[in-house]
Amino acid sequence: MRQASELRQHSSVPLEEVNLLELAPVRTAEWKEVGDRVVVERPRPTGSGIRGLWKRASYHLAAPRIRLDACGTFAWKRFDGRLTVREVAGELRERFGESAEPAEERLGEFVRLLWHGGLLSYPGW
Repeated sequence: MRQASELRQHSSVPLEEVNLLELAPVRTAEWKEVGDRVVVERPRPTGSGIRGLWKRASYHLAAPRIRLDACGTFAWKRFDGRLTVREVAGELRERFGESAEPAEERLGEFVRLLWHGGLLSYPGW
């Protein structure tokens, strides 16, 4: 897997080939705090053709809002482009201890899901 520092100028490199732990994600979805949790609004899909139709149908079949758990809320608030996923994982470990383990793997899967859902972006990709 390539390091993000090697690829920073190469946005044509597929994101799947990049070490996501070295990237600093940015929130792209609307969100609000409800009590002690973050609720993320799923963006309405755009596009045309079969793929656009599929995305719109999928959007209507799923919940329009996602209520994050305590770890997800903690991480989401830090996805502002300043901290890498690895740094956020370290903070998760400090805050939640053993309940966050394995922190890098859990957070890596979380950001992959958010990215595929259009809720996060990685500047440069």
